[in-house]
Amino acid sequence: MKKTLTALVINLFCSAFLNAQSISGNLSKLIKQPIKLEGFDGLKTYPISSSAIDEKGNFSLTYTKSDYGVGYLMSADDKPLFVILSGEDMELVGETLSYPETLKITNGQENQWFEQYGQEHPRREQALSAWVYLEKIYLLDSLFSVQERPASSIQTEKQRIKAEDAAFLAKLPKERYVSWFLPARKLVSSVSTVAQYRPEEIPATITAFRNLDYTDQRLYKSGLFGDAMESHFWLLENSGKPLDSVYIEMRHSIDAMMVKLVKDEPKLNEVTTYLFDLLERHSLYQAAEHLGLAVLNQTSCTIATDLANKLETYRTMKKGNIAPDLVFNGEILAPGYTGGDLPKKLSELKSKYTLVVFGASWCPKCAEEIPLLANNFAKWKQQDIEVVYVSLDVDEQQFKSFASIFPFVSVCDYQKWESEAVKSYHVFATPTMYLLDDQREILLRPTSVGHLEAWVAWNFSSSNK
Repeated sequence: MKKTLTALVINLFCSAFLNAQSISGNLSKLIKQPIKLEGFDGLKTYPISSSAIDEKGNFSLTYTKSDYGVGYLMSADDKPLFVILSGEDMELVGETLSYPETLKITNGQENQWFEQYGQEHPRREQALSAWVYLEKIYLLDSLFSVQERPASSIQTEKQRIKAEDAAFLAKLPKERYVSWFLPARKLVSSVSTVAQYRPEEIPATITAFRNLDYTDQRLYKSGLFGDAMESHFWLLENSGKPLDSVYIEMRHSIDAMMVKLVKDEPKLNEVTTYLFDLLERHSLYQAAEHLGLAVLNQTSCTIATDLANKLETYRTMKKGNIAPDLVFNGEILAPGYTGGDLPKKLSELKSKYTLVVFGASWCPKCAEEIPLLANNFAKWKQQDIEVVYVSLDVDEQQFKSFASIFPFVSVCDYQKWESEAVKSYHVFATPTMYLLDDQREILLRPTSVGHLEAWVAWNFSSSNK
């Protein structure tokens, strides 16, 4: 029995060893330094192999078929070198990872293609952008627009550069990982150039982003998983269209992403969490609302609890809904309140509008925004706008020190995220603001004090005309 078990362990070890591929080489200026290989799983990285470079500069690392995709080498210089983990051995020689111009891949066909394209494509992009700039001069400037031959030559050269780049990608064997990865990497890295210099390519670029499959393991292992979402929605936001049109395009993009994601719950949760936070960071709340509703309405999917709570705010607390009444439990501060007896709950306020603000003394953004509310409060009172500040502080002294100078009602039950007010309004970040009418209908979710100021200026200047 022992012999059989020992033989099994040896066979498994030998099998794993034989199925492993190596990345080896010589880095002459990193003698006796540590070196490691890491891979990508969606938005995360994980260690694959580590070793030490010997006294002659030689090193060797291994990876297996499960690491298929993109990885990166890292040594003491903290400069990553990205490599294709395609199932083939790779060798490189050079001085140090921080100076890629000294590196040469001497073995590993896919990494040689990767290296070649990484050197040639940026030069083509620079030349193409230069020709685009010159073409505009020759077409729009009266001094040059009469010169048809140069304009025609520029157009020919642009087409040649594009064709040369496309030909390189087309010749790559379709079964190789690099044939998928290089066009995807090109797409992700192109957005700023397309937006600034080649806006005519924006529609095709957006279509290409919408065609990305976030359930594709090649994308998941590429290191582009998060960058693809960032680039996609950055391009939509900076496409030059009015904001209403941008939101329409974002809804189309979200719907395109969901088609396959709803069949893969782990990736659906990972993508939705990242994209939701991305849209929130950029104050793209209409797009975040669409994402939240799109995911919550997928009855066949299981959504992680924390994510579901975040998304629920856009279903329960969307514009037009009636906000819950708030009972003012705990401490109440209202040094400037002129409405009679201190209110015990939100519905006791008699103002035509109420701005409910969730914040905390420990929130840096609150320290910027909430004093601005105090500065505008007297002006807004003339338009019958009351303010209620709901604090998430847990320390009485900190709450009073921060809120006692505010002229509006401030309340705190010292329960932080467990506060009933926080839970009923589905608050997951500070500051969070809601503008309500006297029936507690949600009129606006301001992203800042400036946003609210614009609303006040627009609505009351219009009503006074």
